[in-house]
Amino acid sequence: MSDQPFPALDAFSLRLAAANALIRRRRTIKPRNMSDKPVEPAHLLAILDNATWAPSHGLTEPWRFFVFTENGRQRLSDFCQSLYQKLTPPEEFRQDKFEKLGTEPLAAPVVIAIAMKRQAIEKIPEIEEVEAVACAVHNMHLTASALGMAAFWSTPPLVYTDEMRKWLGLDDPRDKCLGFFYLGWPQSDEWPQGHRRPLSEVVTPVSQ
Repeated sequence: MSDQPFPALDAFSLRLAAANALIRRRRTIKPRNMSDKPVEPAHLLAILDNATWAPSHGLTEPWRFFVFTENGRQRLSDFCQSLYQKLTPPEEFRQDKFEKLGTEPLAAPVVIAIAMKRQAIEKIPEIEEVEAVACAVHNMHLTASALGMAAFWSTPPLVYTDEMRKWLGLDDPRDKCLGFFYLGWPQSDEWPQGHRRPLSEVVTPVSQ
């Protein structure tokens, strides 16, 4: 056995290792794979608080969150099903989609409707506000993964409708609902595996 001391890890390596572990741990776990274990208020608060630390151009902080728990999930479920029935032509109606809209909100202990509040003066382009909200949701997903929680960002077409926007209390027609964030605990102790395509397939070097 060598008596040479192990090389010390510098601060950069430690920080990078921690970031790599958190980012690469993040997984999508759908409501059907969540348990009925409740979400502690402290966990929910930590996830929402970290969401607000996302970047936004001009510090507009356009994210808005509507948190459905307990009986509130049934209200969301009922509205989604009624809205689907209202907006879907009879020849396009699918019973499986209708049922899924009713069961998914009840399968997760917490459902958070994600919204973008449009800047009144519209100085910042809308797409940048949507991008900022997406960054906030990613913060939520990373925090949930760090806590060992299951999370899923869902965007059924009806979330983008004016009916959904108004139902959430977003009175400005420029505001948008951007989906539902399902939050709970995984049923399985085995954390899902993931993979990504090699960098060579997605990175184009440009030197001149």
